[in-house]
Amino acid sequence: MTGTATLRIDDTRGRLLVQLDRPEVRNAIDQQMVDELHEVCSRLEREPRILILAGTQGVFASGADIGQLRERRRDDALAGINSTLFTRIARLPMPVIAALDGYALGGGAELAYAADFRIGTPSLRIGNPETGLGILAAAGATWRLKELVGEPLAKEILLAGRVLGADEALAARLITEIHEPEALLDAAHALADRIARQDPLAVRITKSVFHAPAEAHPVIDQLAQGILFESDAKFALMQEFLDRKKDR
Repeated sequence: MTGTATLRIDDTRGRLLVQLDRPEVRNAIDQQMVDELHEVCSRLEREPRILILAGTQGVFASGADIGQLRERRRDDALAGINSTLFTRIARLPMPVIAALDGYALGGGAELAYAADFRIGTPSLRIGNPETGLGILAAAGATWRLKELVGEPLAKEILLAGRVLGADEALAARLITEIHEPEALLDAAHALADRIARQDPLAVRITKSVFHAPAEAHPVIDQLAQGILFESDAKFALMQEFLDRKKDR
């Protein structure tokens, strides 16, 4: 386990576990955390692996750092400080798992929305209260959330300040599993293990194709399949399947 000013980083089991670690402000996302998460992205772009994002001390992230947010002006908004980072996280080559405990609000929720998988604990509270602070959720929630939970519920969260508990988030499929806090990271690693049992190149290409715009299909599917049809793993894995079938 290594650490930075705002993150705990564990490079083990063929994946990267990154825990947000500003407990004095409930892991609020400040500029330094943004910068350090960009460094994590650079690392994973060079060496693609699964990323697990989690919090510390019973909180994922309570939102953006309001002290910094209060001082930001038009040019800061146009720079897309958080949205640029979250888009980069969403585009990482291998899947991203968000393990959510306690508060995942505002920018913390938007960071979770950028992940490919979200699991939580019974104490999870997830939503976007930005309009109550005179701003909007501008780091992905206005379009990712509609895709994740549908327009009616997304509008309740974004326009009426609704915060979902764990059971509500599970029912909406915003998260896919609920675990007790002491089991959350083990569950995240178990999900990562399932992903790791797949062919890494097939996972990377499937993620890219999944997120391609509608007009790119079916051509992008066919081109991607053409790449995979020529891979050594495809021949080896299919031969193993045929051998097992013959043995039965």
